[in-house]
Amino acid sequence: MNDLSSAPKPERQRKPDWIRVKAPTSRGYGETRKLMRDLKLNTVCEEAACPNIGECWTKKHATVMILGDTCTRACAFCNVKTGMPGRVDTAEPANVAELALKTGLEHIVITSVDRDDLPDGGANQFVRVIEELRAATPKTTIEILTPDFRGKMRAAIEKIVAAGPDVFNHNLETVPRLYPTIRPGARYYASLRLLEEVKAHNPAIFTKSGIMLGLGEERLEVHQVMDDMRCADIDFLTMGQYLRPTPKHAEVKEFVTPQAFDAYGSIARAKGFLQVASSPLTRSSYHAGDDFAEMRAAREAKLAGKTR
Repeated sequence: MNDLSSAPKPERQRKPDWIRVKAPTSRGYGETRKLMRDLKLNTVCEEAACPNIGECWTKKHATVMILGDTCTRACAFCNVKTGMPGRVDTAEPANVAELALKTGLEHIVITSVDRDDLPDGGANQFVRVIEELRAATPKTTIEILTPDFRGKMRAAIEKIVAAGPDVFNHNLETVPRLYPTIRPGARYYASLRLLEEVKAHNPAIFTKSGIMLGLGEERLEVHQVMDDMRCADIDFLTMGQYLRPTPKHAEVKEFVTPQAFDAYGSIARAKGFLQVASSPLTRSSYHAGDDFAEMRAAREAKLAGKTR
């Protein structure tokens, strides 16, 4: 039997100063954490080890992760555990609505694990959450961040779009070349098609997608992803630095500088996105409420310009 106790541990990558954040200690953070526990809700903030958790939870902003805490896939970048998920919690939609009501959320983000084990991929749970939120807090705007509903995409989109979320987000995550190693359970063009389908069903719903930088992508590949997104009429692009959750996950190939993120953001805006968030600490739901308000104002200004 091999003794691995003296084996050298993998060297920890030193993060540059621009992506270091303080450990959360505020009272607001503690209150949000307690509320999540009381309502038996999971959050992607914790499960994915988001670096912005301290800032967001202090403001009582959290991204709720429905359909359990166990994913049926094993993406190389993601810290959510993989395995066979448990039964769908029928009380979850009402608990999400209670969270929004108790915290007075103006904007809420709902995501989920992949549930390839379910006949509908979990679409019905998204619908029920949206319906409960509309009934309990009708003024709260709703943003959903869904999986790709592999093999069940059209039926899932029809149900969810009919429920009327304000923003439909699905992340492409990386450039097509890196899919086999970074996102092996998904297909790049299937994800693009999903967002195209949302617009085809209801052009009024804002669509959103994001990618991580620092996984070994080339600059022109990132530009091509932007063009692909615009061809799919995606409104909002987010770009953030990939951070390795554990030594078992894909390594960081590059820490992209804030200046490079600014340059990517400028290019994306020139390509016609209504809204762009591009910085090392940007994540799908970071500042989502403020970004939604800006995106809605940008669309209204654009439409007003066309009617003159």
